[in-house]
Amino acid sequence: MAAILPILPEVLLLALAVLVLILDPFLRKGANHRPFLGMFTATGLLVTLALSLVFARPMVPSLVFGGMLRFDWLGFLFKMFFVFAAAVTALFFMDTDKLNQRAEAYLLLLAATIGMCLMSSSADLVMLYLAIETTSIPLYILAGFLTDNDKSSESGFKYLLFGALTSAVLLYGFSLIYGFAGTTSLYELSIHFSNFDLLAVGITFLVLAGLAFKVSLFPFHFWAPDVYEGAPTPVAGFLSTASKAAGFAVILRLLTAVFPVISADWSMILAVLATLTMTVGNLIALAQKNVKRLLAYSSIAHAGYAMIGVVAFSQLGVASTIFYMIAYILTNLLAFGIVGVVGHVTGSDDISAYNGLGRRNATLALAALVAFLSLSGMPPFGGFAAKFFVFAAAIQNGWIWLAVVGILNSIIGLYYYLNILKYIYLYRMENLDEEQHPVPMSRPVAIALVVLSLGILLVGTVFGPWFGWASAAAQNLF
Repeated sequence: MAAILPILPEVLLLALAVLVLILDPFLRKGANHRPFLGMFTATGLLVTLALSLVFARPMVPSLVFGGMLRFDWLGFLFKMFFVFAAAVTALFFMDTDKLNQRAEAYLLLLAATIGMCLMSSSADLVMLYLAIETTSIPLYILAGFLTDNDKSSESGFKYLLFGALTSAVLLYGFSLIYGFAGTTSLYELSIHFSNFDLLAVGITFLVLAGLAFKVSLFPFHFWAPDVYEGAPTPVAGFLSTASKAAGFAVILRLLTAVFPVISADWSMILAVLATLTMTVGNLIALAQKNVKRLLAYSSIAHAGYAMIGVVAFSQLGVASTIFYMIAYILTNLLAFGIVGVVGHVTGSDDISAYNGLGRRNATLALAALVAFLSLSGMPPFGGFAAKFFVFAAAIQNGWIWLAVVGILNSIIGLYYYLNILKYIYLYRMENLDEEQHPVPMSRPVAIALVVLSLGILLVGTVFGPWFGWASAAAQNLF
């Protein structure tokens, strides 16, 4: 039993996926088939979360399964949030046509979650690559799941093409690492990359290029707006949060375990990438009229903010990036959940669809206020605490100019987030009675939105325990 504990979340997720497939044929003829599958999946994910928190917490960092995985706080913390994000996404699936009718959608969601869990704890290049592909392939299918929708099909096809290309680049980088070092173990590679030479720089560039695609860093961000716009809204939310967090988990482990010397020497290059990512994402977001595209460029900008902690390359910097991902998962899931509700009712993702939302559904408008103010970095929400810590890490390590750039970009972001709230609270529906055009929510979606809103407030006000867990994960890495 003790040997299973390091992969208890993955084992439980696999068992849940098998149960979903077994139950689906027996329930398909029943009237309650659609809501049951989503609720069953979400409940199973929450049970997985609870059992893992009780029985699978790491005590001392250790390599397990022949050195393929590392059982530590970094992997465990990210796993818990991946499972939580999947549970919330399963609730959102219940309110999305076509997704809620197919057990395959929930199965693909669980498969992608298993891959993310393995990504966060991989200690070997072979396992890492398999985990990345286990994550990516189900997400390619989910992005294009609405086959009768041209935008969804285009989204899935583009994501597949760009993902396959960057996967090949990443695999080529891994093959060069193996050829140079003669081992695939992450924790044996650092001795072979102790010098900042041309070969090491080239290999690092290939690996970072592949991972930059996963987290949509500039200039590998071009896929995100089209994919997010065309994909089903819950899938886009899962892509922009859990998938991005998994990419950052891999980046943090690689830079601290394999390339510690190169990471320090590459700090200026990473700082420039963070600056360009923040600036490009925010400036292009200003011109967007489609809310999903706006959130796509917003997520690009947030990848830049999170990179500030990586640039600092200290225990505080790593802890701040992990904490940023915690707050970001909660906030962006809430934002995409709101977009899903409005899009389902109005049939549009245009910003004008939000006219008068404050009077059409006051609860949903309040959740939007929490989400967009948190994304902008306003207190007392989670986004403020997250940005505070990454900027503090940058200042502590002498990157004052980078912190200033981050603050200026946050001000730019505040403009377009407040612009959405302007439509919600100040604008009215033209020639229509708003009371006759409410925006209703299903009970599962309402539960998810309330939990996410409370989580954002909790992370922003009582941030001590959360940042303590992030610090413990960072300490394991260093």
